[in-house]
Amino acid sequence: MTAAKPAFKRVLLKLSGEALMGDQSFGISPDMMKYVAEEVKSIHELGVEVAIVVGGGNIFRGIAASSYGMDRAPADHMGMLATVINSIALSGALEKIGIPTRVQSAISMHEVAEPFILRRAVRHLEKGRAVIFAAGTGSPYFTTDTAAVLRAQEIHAELLMKATKVDGIYDKDPVKEKDATFFPRIKYMEVLEKQLNVMDMTAISLAMDNNLPLSVFNLSGKGNIFKVVTGAKDVGTLIDN
Repeated sequence: MTAAKPAFKRVLLKLSGEALMGDQSFGISPDMMKYVAEEVKSIHELGVEVAIVVGGGNIFRGIAASSYGMDRAPADHMGMLATVINSIALSGALEKIGIPTRVQSAISMHEVAEPFILRRAVRHLEKGRAVIFAAGTGSPYFTTDTAAVLRAQEIHAELLMKATKVDGIYDKDPVKEKDATFFPRIKYMEVLEKQLNVMDMTAISLAMDNNLPLSVFNLSGKGNIFKVVTGAKDVGTLIDN
């Protein structure tokens, strides 16, 4: 695989917290964490600069807690802390297989993560370090999807990669509906108009306004991250303008 050439110099990978659970119902699966680290290594070895944003749904979901009476702001802050736990775990898995990393948090916790400083993050990427952005945007009411689009814009990533549990974007849930139609490529405006459940609408709108290409693909397909970065046309869905 190392003979292939990357189609992008700098990318941002968005991982959901649920993806790190593997077959478990809660928490972090060591096997899944190792798998994700190896997938990231496959593109890091190509010389691609890799930034990562991880969700926290495997530990705590702020929006879920707010639905049963908890105030949204503190619930979201708890969710941010869950993303920090995942980010530190992923950092450890990447370091273990030889990829230098830095965790940057949008909320201050100097003992476990650097503060998010844009120029420092870019410098880490230029030096070949994988940068993991933790704690979302640092503000409640914004999802880690929105944080991923925001960070991708700030570091001038050429592609935002969203790893999911399905093969890409469908007009309805392919798990429940066998006649779901797959979109190999779609425009951002169509995603908004059709209310397709890819990311929250704030994230989609922000990506659309800034012409940020978004690739949605299945994380469990071994080699999919490598294929997307090397420009394969048969993997996932590409969203652009």
